[in-house]
Amino acid sequence: MSITLRTYTFLDSLQPQLTSYVGKTSRGFLPVPEMASLWVEIAPGIAINRVTDVALKATSVVPAVQVVERAYGLLEVHAFDKGEVKSAGDAILEQLGCREDERMKPAVVSNQIIRSVEPYQTQIINRNSRGMMILPGQSLFILETQPAGYITLAANEAEKAADVFLIDIRPFGAFGRLYLAGSESEIDSARDAAIAAIEGVTGVVPPSFKDK
Repeated sequence: MSITLRTYTFLDSLQPQLTSYVGKTSRGFLPVPEMASLWVEIAPGIAINRVTDVALKATSVVPAVQVVERAYGLLEVHAFDKGEVKSAGDAILEQLGCREDERMKPAVVSNQIIRSVEPYQTQIINRNSRGMMILPGQSLFILETQPAGYITLAANEAEKAADVFLIDIRPFGAFGRLYLAGSESEIDSARDAAIAAIEGVTGVVPPSFKDK
């Protein structure tokens, strides 16, 4: 079976809101803030079961997220010991027969800021989100990435850089999607940090990304 390494990203310190969101929405072993975290996304999705098996047998990490879709599979593992998380990554790469620099380089598919969101729109957003609530008058930043898994890196770095509220995040599927809310200045800082994080990831640019 030919495996494509779509996402491979190490988060050195999970930020509180991203950690809480993972804990609220996942069915695995829940992380706490400041743990190290590794996100791996591959294609085809069914092979993520083997990836999980390898990581857990090789180290003491525990998984919070395992998504098995037909096209893509996503795994998150975490631990307080950064070395253990990195060792889990090494074991995964060995199993897949590839190097970290052979991962796909992510692309920012779209990003937008909506200033001073209207009350009715905040109600629609809040009904469909699973994170914090956006309030009328706040600014909203929406980011899409491809591959999807890298959206977690963007969310973590944005939370480090700015005082914002994580409204929603979707780290699996065809595109990753992130919603952040806050004041205009804080949202601007969050946007800059999120996009810089994505653009700073090295890897192989798929032919389909080169025109983006």
